[in-house]
Amino acid sequence: MAKPRKPGKLALPSHETTIGKFLTQSGTFKDGDLLVNKDGLRIVSQSEEGEAPPIEPEPVDHNQLSLDDLDAIKVIGKGSSGNVQLVRHKWTGQFFALKVIQLNIQDNIRRQIAQELKISLSTQCPYVVACCQCFYVNGVISIVLEYMDGGSLSDFLKTVKTIPEAYLAAICKQVLEGLMYLHHEKHIIHRDLKPSNILINHMGEVKISDFGVSAIIASSSAQRDTFTGTYNYMAPERISGQKHGNMSDIWSLGLVMLELATGEFPYPPRESFYELLEAVVDHPPPSAPSDQFSEEFCSFVSACIQKNASDRSSAQILLNHPFLRMYDDLNIDLASYFTTAGSPLATFNSSNRYDDR
Repeated sequence: MAKPRKPGKLALPSHETTIGKFLTQSGTFKDGDLLVNKDGLRIVSQSEEGEAPPIEPEPVDHNQLSLDDLDAIKVIGKGSSGNVQLVRHKWTGQFFALKVIQLNIQDNIRRQIAQELKISLSTQCPYVVACCQCFYVNGVISIVLEYMDGGSLSDFLKTVKTIPEAYLAAICKQVLEGLMYLHHEKHIIHRDLKPSNILINHMGEVKISDFGVSAIIASSSAQRDTFTGTYNYMAPERISGQKHGNMSDIWSLGLVMLELATGEFPYPPRESFYELLEAVVDHPPPSAPSDQFSEEFCSFVSACIQKNASDRSSAQILLNHPFLRMYDDLNIDLASYFTTAGSPLATFNSSNRYDDR
């Protein structure tokens, strides 16, 4: 039996990183109307005329969170601008995911971080990963996020290889609820929907995460023309650099569902971005094999993966698609499925003794 490991301190630098033009005299990180310091985050100003409506942070129950009260357990994710640590609140025992980001980084990455903070603090939906608080200390932004102990659908797919239709329908319902909230209530295009940005937990919950490249738009019918996100899941209008709206997320959802069902990304591997561009823009869209899947699933995928954005169904319409209703009588239990099928759950036991792994 492994020896219990003592909780560690958070891996924060001991000296200030130089990002002077974004700091106030008091040492607060400022980016537009976003202010972050050791006490947390605030959004302070109204948007200018003609811009998208201001985002007001939703009330959260974690206003008293402090970095000093969080013990680091282990690193659970790494990226180009920082890492994600599993942390535990030393007084309540609650676990969080702490995204730690050094701000001596490129301006475009810094803007993505500011965008993620604004969106994450403004959303409060059971189908979107909650952002509990944010801090700026010594050149580092620390974002306290809801911890999803099952990892991502990308992680899960590596274990199960494919996901049966009945479970896909239950998963898809929750993703669509999240998209409907983002699109119609918050006027947000996610723009990077993919299996690794959809997280799961032991309660059978499925939540959308990672808003670093999301776009805030003035209305659900407005469009954007910027080019950020993961190329593979981009809709034709996005990958070709054209204006795009909510329906670009629907294309991505269709690709995600098809990948989860077949165990393979719908497009064959490409040698370059330009080959992928040609495949997405010039070739017929992927479809679910009719000899392997139900008519309802094939129809659902087709409703998402249409070359013309106006031909795709909205999240609201898709929530009433026959595919999502055909397994209702089975009372699908995602909690049991995620646990028994081998998602990365229970990395520590209820007595809070941590094993080195």
